[in-house]
Amino acid sequence: MPTMPSTVLRAIASSASIAALALALAAPAGAQSAGGRSSGAAPTDGVNVGERSRVAQLVPAEQLERSAAKQYDQLLREAAAQHALAPPDHPQLQRLRRIAQRLIPYAPRFNERAPHWKWEVNLIGSKQINAFCMPGGKIAFFSGIIDTLKLTDDEIATVMGHEIAHALREHGRERAAKSTIAQGVTIGASVLSQLMGYGDLGGQLASAGAQLTMLSFSRGDETEADIVGMDLAARAGFDPRAGVVLWEKMSAASKGQPPQWLSTHPSNATRITEIRRNLDRTLPLYARATGRSVDSLPPYRSNFGEPVR
Repeated sequence: MPTMPSTVLRAIASSASIAALALALAAPAGAQSAGGRSSGAAPTDGVNVGERSRVAQLVPAEQLERSAAKQYDQLLREAAAQHALAPPDHPQLQRLRRIAQRLIPYAPRFNERAPHWKWEVNLIGSKQINAFCMPGGKIAFFSGIIDTLKLTDDEIATVMGHEIAHALREHGRERAAKSTIAQGVTIGASVLSQLMGYGDLGGQLASAGAQLTMLSFSRGDETEADIVGMDLAARAGFDPRAGVVLWEKMSAASKGQPPQWLSTHPSNATRITEIRRNLDRTLPLYARATGRSVDSLPPYRSNFGEPVR
């Protein structure tokens, strides 16, 4: 009987180890949860999204933040070279920075590293309907999202809170770690499939499965960022009901989006449902921040559609 080459055995063993490690790290951690709370403690107010993924620990936070800072600086240089970087006295940039100054003090609730980040907020002239916050607190808005959607301050705070939440919950770090795991599992499946006489079918199936799994994780990240962003905005005195109007505007502006199960983002209708589901937890934060009771809050009025109650 022919023996399996030692190199193949090592490849399969490596793949199995990576898969086992992924399962172990994905299990709930026992020490800390979001905002520095112990895993057994329930939040006294606001949303509860549990602890951050332990898979992210495969990638050092400092390394990812340094890399993000370099990419951010490069983006700003390129935008400046094209005269697309807003100057410090630009009214919309000043508006963004005022909103950020109100949100950032609440960031440590969801990540103990946040007070040490060198936060930046910049505005880039582009028709893109987009914004982001890189690991380490590097925020950028494209003018298209403000101008095209005609965002109110509450809606800008919803977008900014969402993007900040991605950084606080370390979704980029988690995605980088999962990508490494997925690559290792795919290589091992391909080797085993070829040995069994099926060509690279195993690798192809594993690759397809990994892609769909990554999409699913990404949708989960988006939902989590929506909820955490609502919490941040509400604590800072911005109406969390603005999220309903924001995604109604997004829906009107993004016709023809792919089916939810093949998208890296939840459908707009799904997002609105989740936002409404979490208003019971976030409206009291907003009421408290604005010195009112929940019952006395008027409907949220925007420049789009009907008021949100």
